[in-house]
Amino acid sequence: MTLKHGFSTPDLVVLLVPEIGVDRWWLTASKMGRDEMSSLTTANDDCLGWAARDPSGVLSPYNFSRRAVGSDDISIKITHCGICYADVIWTRNKHGDSMYPLVPGHEIAGTVKEVGSNVHRFKVGDHVGVGTYVNSCRSCEYCNDEQEVHCVKGPVLTFNQVDADGSITKGGYSNYIVVHERYCYRIPDNYPLASAAPLLCAGITVYTPMVHHKMNQPGKSLGVIGLGGLGHMAVKFGKAFGLNVTIFSTSLSKKEEALSLLGANRFVVSSDEEQMKALAKSFDFIIDTASGDHPFDPYMSLLKTAGVLVLVGFPSEVKFSPASLNIGMKTISGSLVGGTKVTQEMIDFCAAQKIYPNIEVIPIQYANEALERLINRDVKYRFVIDIENSLK
Repeated sequence: MTLKHGFSTPDLVVLLVPEIGVDRWWLTASKMGRDEMSSLTTANDDCLGWAARDPSGVLSPYNFSRRAVGSDDISIKITHCGICYADVIWTRNKHGDSMYPLVPGHEIAGTVKEVGSNVHRFKVGDHVGVGTYVNSCRSCEYCNDEQEVHCVKGPVLTFNQVDADGSITKGGYSNYIVVHERYCYRIPDNYPLASAAPLLCAGITVYTPMVHHKMNQPGKSLGVIGLGGLGHMAVKFGKAFGLNVTIFSTSLSKKEEALSLLGANRFVVSSDEEQMKALAKSFDFIIDTASGDHPFDPYMSLLKTAGVLVLVGFPSEVKFSPASLNIGMKTISGSLVGGTKVTQEMIDFCAAQKIYPNIEVIPIQYANEALERLINRDVKYRFVIDIENSLK
């Protein structure tokens, strides 16, 4: 863990905000007017956060209200929140759908401060986490299979989405949150809350496809494209699974840290055609974390017969020759984050295997600079805001 800006790192507590049951919300929203539903929220602006007010994306202090704790909700005191590129996208209205004031943050860790009457999984004082979504229909085939991220009606994202009660969700750059217990995760007491926060997006984004495509078979070969917040977690999981891990990067300057700090078996500069040709048909799996535009055919040529390339980044286009796919019976797949079951599994796996993201802990007052540094790829490898000790 890297510590800067004169901050100490005591154990951090994550508070999750409880939410009223979704089933009840869909029913309520259909029978009540918006004014009537406002009674479901707290009357006073007792939550302090940092919000963007316009597409400049500049964050500043903002007071707002959270809903009252429902019977199935937990209220979470947020101790830490990771910074994800999604925070840049929506604070700056890159998709044209930002609703201001916008409080970002979907890598949330903290401690439970209140539980609803029907909550049995958590108690006050428990360490908990909240990820990228806080609601879903809970009745479709995917919700029933605990793959809520694929909810037919669409999951309700942790910030900048309309929830079932008509309110706009606000994220973890704030001192507490109320969330339905279904979308909260138990963090083992011996796992640092600051380290847990990035698992809720960066970690689960790569863990989900790795497990789904059986990239956890010891002795197999894994290629990781891109060495950022997602890529460095893919390397850590790959090593824990017993894989032979190769990092592909456009920057030779990352070689030493890739091999010595992260423990990769090999580092390849992807623009070096000779290095790439020497590895033809040698990989069982490749996980592509790069969001910048890049060619796909060179990487497809590295896969063995029936090899799998999984895309978790968001380049502007994906373009490759049909021959790259058909010859060798190869597969290219996409993936987002995971459902509640696999997310809890990942957290427990990280605690058991002592897998920790490489983080830089910052105060909330540094958030605007951190977002600029993230845009410039100047972070190794995840910023985590110390909410508990800096948001006052």
